[in-house]
Amino acid sequence: MNFINDIIGEELSIFEKKFAEAVKSKTLLLDRIMKFIIKRKGKQLRPMFVFLSAKLHGEINESTYRAAALVELLHTATLVHDDVVDESLERRGFFSINALWKNKIAVLVGDYLLSKGLLLSTTHNDFEHLHILSEAVRQMSEGELLQIEKSRKLNLKEDIYFEIIRNKTASLLSSACAVGAYSTCKDETVTSKMKLFGEKVGIAFQIKDDLFDYGKEDIGKPTGNDIKEKKLTLPLIYTLNNVDTATKKAVIYIIKNENKNADKVKFVIDKVTEAGGIKYAAEKMNAYRDEALEILYSFPESPVRKALEDLVRYTTDRKY
Repeated sequence: MNFINDIIGEELSIFEKKFAEAVKSKTLLLDRIMKFIIKRKGKQLRPMFVFLSAKLHGEINESTYRAAALVELLHTATLVHDDVVDESLERRGFFSINALWKNKIAVLVGDYLLSKGLLLSTTHNDFEHLHILSEAVRQMSEGELLQIEKSRKLNLKEDIYFEIIRNKTASLLSSACAVGAYSTCKDETVTSKMKLFGEKVGIAFQIKDDLFDYGKEDIGKPTGNDIKEKKLTLPLIYTLNNVDTATKKAVIYIIKNENKNADKVKFVIDKVTEAGGIKYAAEKMNAYRDEALEILYSFPESPVRKALEDLVRYTTDRKY
């Protein structure tokens, strides 16, 4: 990650100041919540993808900073709303907005962030930015609803799983790469190519998250957490589709009725490991990563391309 900072460290530093300015509010409560959000920001992977995708195809400009801010505004809004939907009291090791200020305020904060993104784009006539990111918001909503619809019966097929994560997770990273590239080159062919690149990285990123549930590293959430929340991840889906009927019934029963029992959750994790679910998911993750890199290698070699490659590899090699 140090090499990446050498390439876009200055831009990220400028972006942080611009983003803090973009979310300011004259309402004291809202301003206090915005400062809370900024202090507890994550790794900023999406802004990194915006700036590197932009720099790969031209000179970073004010349009690029607005693109990165729009991506981060929409991403933050969806996280705030997700915590309300999931009734989650924690986010990145801290209390969530809804835990501190209750659901009503959290929903309004998410709406505020969305409105700031819309205003940022329309005020500066960044209509292509808005078009690209609006498509991502639609996909994210559809992906979330499809997951709710299909997960109830715990009988999810692999193709539906990939449709869900392509929409729910990969669409925003895909849009980050597309809008970054468009901000510097205004080339629709290049923008589409970078969109596909980002989608494949995003899918690999989500599968890595799936795998964390079966690992032992300290990743900020307990092992087996997805099982406790009845989430159907790729290692589990592969297992359910490749074990005998008795084992499948036992695993489904535990997920539905005994998902808070640590010993039972361990039984599921062991069955997933024995069935080859973890190995299969890791192979799929690496395949999507390699497809993303193949797209990236179609562009001329440069320090920026190398930084993007490092960032792609980080998404699948990270420890948390």
